[in-house]
Amino acid sequence: MLLGVHCSVSGGLENSFEEAKTLGIDTFQVFTRNQRQWKAKPISEDEKKAFAAAWAQNPQVKVIFSHASYLINLASADPELRNKSIAGFTEEVIRCTELGLAYTVLHPGAAGESTPEEAMERIADSLKKVVQETHGSKVKILLENTAGQGSHVGYKFEHIRTIMDHTGSDRIGTCFDTCHAFAAGYNIATEEGFHKTWHDFDHIIGLSKLHAIHLNDSKGDFASRIDRHEHIGKGKIGPLAFKLMMKKFQHIPKVIETDEADNMDAVNLKVLRELAE
Repeated sequence: MLLGVHCSVSGGLENSFEEAKTLGIDTFQVFTRNQRQWKAKPISEDEKKAFAAAWAQNPQVKVIFSHASYLINLASADPELRNKSIAGFTEEVIRCTELGLAYTVLHPGAAGESTPEEAMERIADSLKKVVQETHGSKVKILLENTAGQGSHVGYKFEHIRTIMDHTGSDRIGTCFDTCHAFAAGYNIATEEGFHKTWHDFDHIIGLSKLHAIHLNDSKGDFASRIDRHEHIGKGKIGPLAFKLMMKKFQHIPKVIETDEADNMDAVNLKVLRELAE
């Protein structure tokens, strides 16, 4: 089914497999390092061995990917912040390579006082440097569509396509977030809107570029530009979109990014599995 959650790495990266085993999932997302801090150690040999051993003991897990730090902003007009972001993201790709992860998901960035066009040009230039610095890596960089909050770019499919075209690397793909798409103005809540969204996605970006999906309902209204995740079927999107997502994208790794308190990961997984049937 390629359905999972964002797993905790508390106490060690290899511990993510314990959660995966408990939930009975075959794919998951992790932070390879603390996403709220710039300083991050490289993956040690001991960490690499422990992670590989845990994966070997859990062969049901088919695909693992990371989410890059929220601090990274490749669109920044501040040279210091952008250089810091390029270095931080390069390190993320290297850690993913060391661990054998398939992808790393990245929020494109915030334009600040710049125009979206200027921001996208900086993002593409930054990504070119990251791709060059990690030459030989098979890790794909997945640009995540955003809700369009603040000055963030990436809330239009055209933004993603522009960045991909300007970067010019086959290592750039996309991760589709249901909450973000709905909040940005893609009405996946109705059957007609769902099919139109995916027709537009395929025409503008291309379904072949879709490698991961974040399944999140939305606390914010349609086209609200509010990025607040809700449990599956409990938000403004509702269950229909998730039923259609589960049927259309069985072959794509799908993870939930909602509040995991009160065992809600298990509850959301149960809902999605039932919708898939």
